[in-house]
Amino acid sequence: MRATLALLFAFLVGLAPSRTAAGQGAAGEGAYAFAFVSIEGEPLPLARFRGRPLLVVNTASLCGFTYQYAALQRLWTRYRERGLVVLAVPSNDFNQEPGTNAQIKTFCETNFALDFPMTEKVRVRGPDAHPFFLWLRRELGERAGPRWNFYKYLIDGQGRAVAVWPSSVEPEAPEIARAIERALAGSG
Repeated sequence: MRATLALLFAFLVGLAPSRTAAGQGAAGEGAYAFAFVSIEGEPLPLARFRGRPLLVVNTASLCGFTYQYAALQRLWTRYRERGLVVLAVPSNDFNQEPGTNAQIKTFCETNFALDFPMTEKVRVRGPDAHPFFLWLRRELGERAGPRWNFYKYLIDGQGRAVAVWPSSVEPEAPEIARAIERALAGSG
């Protein structure tokens, strides 16, 4: 219900994803054409981050990769002044995020001192996935998954999906750092 209200709000204020005949975001908008609801229940249009690279990660509190929250916080701390936004997207698609949004937020703040943006819990795979994740698969191919929790997606400052890394690639891996540096430099 809350997600439906947020999307209705986004539509009314012109933030809802525009759709072409192919079902993609508006031309030139890329990732910035989509909106989420924050974990606090407020509208979270990705257009708010226009011009800034995004590292979007589907997350879960009871996953073997949950420890990666600590590295994601370090990335946020290291790069946020240069423009990077880290965005956690909790999901129970793999049955490892059973909590409410309030419980998820408390868990992340208490155990990892997270202060980067988080969305409310959403679906990230299947036909009912959030439209952003459907768009990622169109942009990056079906291999983009996510096939498990803690897939990492880099969106450049122009809103283009430029890279995906699976759960097994650590957030501070050299290949992610290089890609973030390129995105921050504006070369995508």
